Amino acid sequence: MSHRTYETLLTERSDRILTVTLNRPDRLNAFNPTMQDELLAVLDEADADDEVRVVIFTGSGRGFCAGADLGAGGATFEAGTPESRTAHRDGGGLVTLRLYQCRKPVIAAINGPAVGVGVTMTLPMDVRIASEKARFGFVFARRGIVPEACSSWFLPRVVGISQAMEWVATGRVFPASEALAGGLVSRVVPPEELLPAARALAAEIAESTSAISVCLARQLMWRMLGADHPMEAHRVDSQAIWSMGRSDDAREGVTSFLEKRAPQFPMRVSRDLPDFYPWWEEPPFAP
Repeated sequence: MSHRTYETLLTERSDRILTVTLNRPDRLNAFNPTMQDELLAVLDEADADDEVRVVIFTGSGRGFCAGADLGAGGATFEAGTPESRTAHRDGGGLVTLRLYQCRKPVIAAINGPAVGVGVTMTLPMDVRIASEKARFGFVFARRGIVPEACSSWFLPRVVGISQAMEWVATGRVFPASEALAGGLVSRVVPPEELLPAARALAAEIAESTSAISVCLARQLMWRMLGADHPMEAHRVDSQAIWSMGRSDDAREGVTSFLEKRAPQFPMRVSRDLPDFYPWWEEPPFAP
């Protein structure tokens, strides 16, 4: 399929991995409306491309993303008119909701400062790996605003409410070692090992697993974080195991294991998801 060229992003495809690099290095990859629109577009592109099994996000230059571009000064966070408040939708939230809906696993390779929306955009990503040079900050209270990008939902689920409130209430910028201790990232590596580590993890997923299985598992995991009872998981995973148990991917998964060879899963996310997907939009699962 044809691939779009972006103004604020660089994209590279290799070995069924799409690497997306935030590319405003002169502004520490600060988030602006163009980047917002392009992040939404690249996620649509990734979901539609069966040759993409995993998406990696990283930053160019010395930063991952310094947060919102503050070039407008004190008016940076003003949006619309007083009458538009209830209709307003936060741009970072549009990105994180799109990440939440993504059909592909997403890895953040955080190479430098990740502050404000630069860190909240990583929360719905599935794995965060940090360089020793990474720094993190939920700095909203120090800017006179509040956590955005749905982070009041994501952050406590990722790190727990007490750790989330400590970082949010202080607004301090903290090192990768504190992010690791607090459960925000899964590992910290030297800068030169960051992308190789992310790509090794992505390659393991791409080479060894069913795209359909990973897509369904990703949505099961994320959506059950908000479930009231394990019965909600039981209802959905019962449908999923019934559907996948009789699928070509299940036959290939078992056969390749018995034959001691690498699997060649034939099913594709673009066409072969079970007919109950997306289950959260249908009764009795719809809100």
